Amino acid sequence: MTALLENEIIGRRGLMLVLSSPSGAGKTTLTRLLRDEEPSLTLSVSVTTRERRASEVDGVHYRFIGVDEFKDLRDRGELLEWAEVHGNFYGSPKKPIDASLGAGNDILFDIDYQGAQQVRGNAPGDVVSVFILPPSIAELRRRLQRRAEDADEVIAKRLLAAKNEIERWRDYDYVLINDDLTRTFARLRAILSAERLKRDRQTGLPRFVESLMADL
Repeated sequence: MTALLENEIIGRRGLMLVLSSPSGAGKTTLTRLLRDEEPSLTLSVSVTTRERRASEVDGVHYRFIGVDEFKDLRDRGELLEWAEVHGNFYGSPKKPIDASLGAGNDILFDIDYQGAQQVRGNAPGDVVSVFILPPSIAELRRRLQRRAEDADEVIAKRLLAAKNEIERWRDYDYVLINDDLTRTFARLRAILSAERLKRDRQTGLPRFVESLMADL
C-alpha cells in the first residue's frame, strides 16, 4: 500500500514537532534539513520583536513586528505560545496551526523551552518535543563565534543563558546530542516517522478496522 493510499484510507491528525536547544546547538540547521527532506512538514513562522539578521527573510524565518502589535496578539489570545528571550518577544499564531493539524498536516516548531512548555500545556496530545544538546560548551562557543552574526556581548549573553536552557532537557520527549549532524538528523527523522504512526493519531483507524471485520 502506498503512503498516499494509506493516508487516504486511514486519515491522520497532524502533529506538532517541537525542537528546542540552547543557541548554537544546531536546532536551526536541523530545522532546515528536515524541511528539505520532508516538504509536507510546515514550519510554524513565529512573530518576533527582535531585529532581523542579515541572513533572515521576513515572513520566512520570522515575521518581524513591533512590541505593541505583539502585545495586542498576546492579549487577544491569538498566540499558541509566547516568550521573552534575550529581551525580545517571540510567539506562534494560533489560527493557521489549528487549521493545519485538522487537515492532517504536521507543523515544525523552532522555539525555546518556555514556548515548548506552553505548547505542551495547550495541546499535549498533538506535541512531540525534541531537545538538542551540544557535545560540549567549548563547541557551543565555537559555533556561536563561527556564525559571525552576533556581537561578542550577545554571544556571552547566549552562553550565560545556555545553563538555564540545558537544565530543561528532562521536560522533552526525546533528547539528541548533536555531535554529528548527519547522525543527529537521521535520528530526528526516525522520531518523526515513528510518531506519525502512533495509533491515536490515525483518526480513521477504527473505521478501517471495522470495515476489515465486516468482510470476515
